[in-house]
Amino acid sequence: MSRRTAFVPPSGSPSGPPSERPTDSTSASLPAPKRLLWMLGPALVAGVAYLDPGNVASNMTAGARFGYLLVWVVVVANVMAWLIQYLSAKLGLVTCKSLPELLGERMGRKTGRRLYWLQAELVAMATDVAEVIGGAVALWLLFDLPLLLGGVITGVISMAVLALQGSGRHRTFEYVIISMMAIIAVGFTAGVIIAPPDAGALAEGLIPRFEGSESVLLAASILGATVMPHAIYAHSALTRDRFPDRSAILTTPMLIRATRWDVTIALAVAGTVNLAILLLAASSLQGVDGTDTLEGAHAAIAASLGGVVATLFAVGLLASGLASTSVGAYAGAEIMQGLLKVRIPMLLRRLITLIPALLILAAGIDPTWALVLSQVILSFGIPFALIPLVWLTSRPDLMGVHCNRWWTTALGVVVAVLLVGLNITLLVLTFSGAA
Repeated sequence: MSRRTAFVPPSGSPSGPPSERPTDSTSASLPAPKRLLWMLGPALVAGVAYLDPGNVASNMTAGARFGYLLVWVVVVANVMAWLIQYLSAKLGLVTCKSLPELLGERMGRKTGRRLYWLQAELVAMATDVAEVIGGAVALWLLFDLPLLLGGVITGVISMAVLALQGSGRHRTFEYVIISMMAIIAVGFTAGVIIAPPDAGALAEGLIPRFEGSESVLLAASILGATVMPHAIYAHSALTRDRFPDRSAILTTPMLIRATRWDVTIALAVAGTVNLAILLLAASSLQGVDGTDTLEGAHAAIAASLGGVVATLFAVGLLASGLASTSVGAYAGAEIMQGLLKVRIPMLLRRLITLIPALLILAAGIDPTWALVLSQVILSFGIPFALIPLVWLTSRPDLMGVHCNRWWTTALGVVVAVLLVGLNITLLVLTFSGAA
């Protein structure tokens, strides 16, 4: 094994207002517990990507159709996500560069970089479609607004949230996204608290198994919605932007330790909420006609658990669409900048990527079907983000003393093999007509 060498990350220029910059005086004046809290945030922002409307549709459909069968998929996906998001955050902290930036530097030929950017951009656009559609459906459920108008409103609000990040107000952006995450958690877990799932069936759902090709399709959709490629790209950029400098107080090892807590908290919240969505559908909606769609699920929740729970569900869905579409647009801008060395205003990019979602809404395509399909597309982008991430974080010449231990790299390889294998299985089922 190569000897690990010390690595000093390059200094960057603070990009936020003075009150939001990570300075010695800011962290030195805080006691240790508060200093840790001050360093949390990037993973919670990236974690919103794990609570987007695509997750809601995939988990709700899985629970309504197969009950507790795919509980194990949600749990395994969340464990995988912890490792992946930790590696992404560590890469950004140590190198002060995002994953797209590092890949762009290592892809010499323009053709290769453009092809790689194309698949990453398609993944980001699929994310945007899911999030805007989810926000539009939520506004329809809450206020009976036409889906197309709801999509426009979702896009406009997401632009306002993105304006905070674009102006360098990283902490304010984090506070807004984390507040929405809290709303999402309340909205999607209320039903499970009122109508708890069957403990025995839940335990049985932890045993890995499938029932037919449709359950494999939904498993891939859950994985695509949980281990999200654009969240991998975004997290490395979020930590780079949040901590551009190092010092005697704000050291890289300290930040990495804080990142473990950050990722653990974020994925614990996201995993609990995703599991709650599936359990709600499995315990209260299984066998009810129409519950494999968001609108049908909302109506069934209202009928079985009451209008308050149904309203909380719709509010959670709205917050999910607004928060996750902001993070998705941030990731898309970073992908373009890192791979193509082209930077366009984030708000202009948000406007451009809004168009496909609005076209789907205008065409009258079933929103839930579009959401589930978008998550399957996301699952195909996972290897292109995950394999380079494991490779780069295992390199001593890039990461120095912070490069992966051998067992971390081994776990990363196992995760990548499992995900690629599931995607190949899904392709075979799809093209053979079985799925």
